[in-house]
Amino acid sequence: MKRFWIPTRVYSGTDSLDQLERYRGKDVWVVCDAFLARSDAITRLTAHLDADRVSLFSDIMPDPPITTVVAGISLLQAIKPQVVIGFGGGSAIDAAKAMVFFGRKLGITIETFIAIPTTSGTGSDVSSASVISDPALGVKYPLFDEGIYPDIALLDPQLTVSVPQSVTANTGMDVLTHAIEAYVSTGASDFSDALAEKAAQLVFHFLPAACRKGDCLPSRERMHNAATLAGMAFSQAGLGMTHAIAHQFGGQLHVAHGLANALLLTEVIRFNSRDTRATKKYARLSRLCALAPWQSDDRAALQQLLNHIAQMKREIGIAPSLSALSLGSEKIRLARPAMVSAALHDATLATNPRPVADRDIEAIIDAVV
Repeated sequence: MKRFWIPTRVYSGTDSLDQLERYRGKDVWVVCDAFLARSDAITRLTAHLDADRVSLFSDIMPDPPITTVVAGISLLQAIKPQVVIGFGGGSAIDAAKAMVFFGRKLGITIETFIAIPTTSGTGSDVSSASVISDPALGVKYPLFDEGIYPDIALLDPQLTVSVPQSVTANTGMDVLTHAIEAYVSTGASDFSDALAEKAAQLVFHFLPAACRKGDCLPSRERMHNAATLAGMAFSQAGLGMTHAIAHQFGGQLHVAHGLANALLLTEVIRFNSRDTRATKKYARLSRLCALAPWQSDDRAALQQLLNHIAQMKREIGIAPSLSALSLGSEKIRLARPAMVSAALHDATLATNPRPVADRDIEAIIDAVV
């Protein structure tokens, strides 16, 4: 039996922040990073609220650690806000999701939890996942629970126009990875496939344009929508090997998550394409995205998918390998055993279309060094 359920209400478009007006007169707690806390974006957000009833938690950093979540939960208990807003990229929203989830478990009454993404990548605004890290162990922990979903997601593309080109590229590749992994996942359904297909089509069409001209609002809006569509898809269907290894690149090597996915994606597609079902789905996606002719056979369509991903990565400036990031071969070698072990136990591996052994993960890592 397949089930499809998305509890998050989504408002999209340049006037979506107007929805915050309904929370005037409420105590609001905003979780964001220090940069956003000083930006014009926070002013745009608080303009829709009672500023004297808004408090900020701005200690968010990339790959939010467990200690940050614990500190946030303590503040939640002290402040007891009626509304919590996760505002920013995936790190801010993931941290806010974990804080609200555990806070509610502890009996804190939070009337509404709102996610407002400022990057087009993670899909965290509509997913049941929150990724938290343990810096001491160099491990990322993806938490999955239906109680993690935000109540509301507000998608304002204007918040993304100032995002740097490199971040736009990395987060955009995260969107594509979400869509492709959800599409071939063992948990995929017709419902999640529809979302993944549309997300992939939007990325191939609009990501290069968003990278070339960051203030192109139509491109930004379509990428923002793509991120949320892909988030809906993987939250229902699951992910796979790309994410299982990418989490370790982040935890051990501190590689940005979208970039880690971009480095791994084509190698994982090649690995999974030894599965007949996966090959057929990759080929279908290639045709749906107009990367291959409808009359092409599955192997030819699969190759066109790989070719176009590689071409787009070059076009948007994605590094070709881990070595190109100047990480140092010795650092990668020393981290390799721990990354392989942690990837094998990563929750996202459970829905990969092919069974995965430690030697398979080693081979993928070696291929992107």
